[in-house]
Amino acid sequence: MLTRKQRDLLEFIHKRMQKDGVPPSFDGMKDALDLRSKSGIHRLVTALEERGFLRRLAHRARAIEIVKMPEAMTAGFSPRVIEGDRRDLPRDAMPVHGTGARDVPVMGKIAAGVPIEAISQVASHVSVPEQMLGTGHSHYALEVKGDSMIDAGINDGDVVVIEEGDTADSGDIVVALVDDHEATLKRLRRKGGMIALEAANPAYETRVYRDDQVKVQGKLVGLIRTY
Repeated sequence: MLTRKQRDLLEFIHKRMQKDGVPPSFDGMKDALDLRSKSGIHRLVTALEERGFLRRLAHRARAIEIVKMPEAMTAGFSPRVIEGDRRDLPRDAMPVHGTGARDVPVMGKIAAGVPIEAISQVASHVSVPEQMLGTGHSHYALEVKGDSMIDAGINDGDVVVIEEGDTADSGDIVVALVDDHEATLKRLRRKGGMIALEAANPAYETRVYRDDQVKVQGKLVGLIRTY
């Protein structure tokens, strides 16, 4: 049996897809259900998934399959995948074809979640548009593991392009090396002599370290996604 909020969310997603053909954003879901934060929406979506009404699809931003509807809401329903129209490219998206490209080493995987072991070996190479890289800096790429930066548009399985360097401004998304052995992708905030590494997913807490515990390994300059 579903709670009132779970039923309301499922009905809202279904009606929005029937009307617009595209999924509501988490902000849209939050406003429609009059919730104060997106963390409540994450919990409702998880509950609907656990009860078999929704299925989240891996490696696709906000892609959800409605598996079934409650009997009282099934009139005219047929399962449908909801996801953004791929023709609506992200702001500043660049075509890979028809532009100069440079091979950048992929150094392995980086955690967008709990920090994992530091990356140090080249696993492969990826072609990156010249406009994304600019000049005068070295770059490398990392495959994202985890979903803690999903609200910043960075999904599990994406490849992030990093401008190598040891400095960053407060608010930059960086590769941070924690205690010389754990690397993570987070938004950096400076607070006096402390550094906060912020996730972009309310399911993950902000971690705060002494300044000497965190070394910036580079900052995010681009992202590559394969459909």
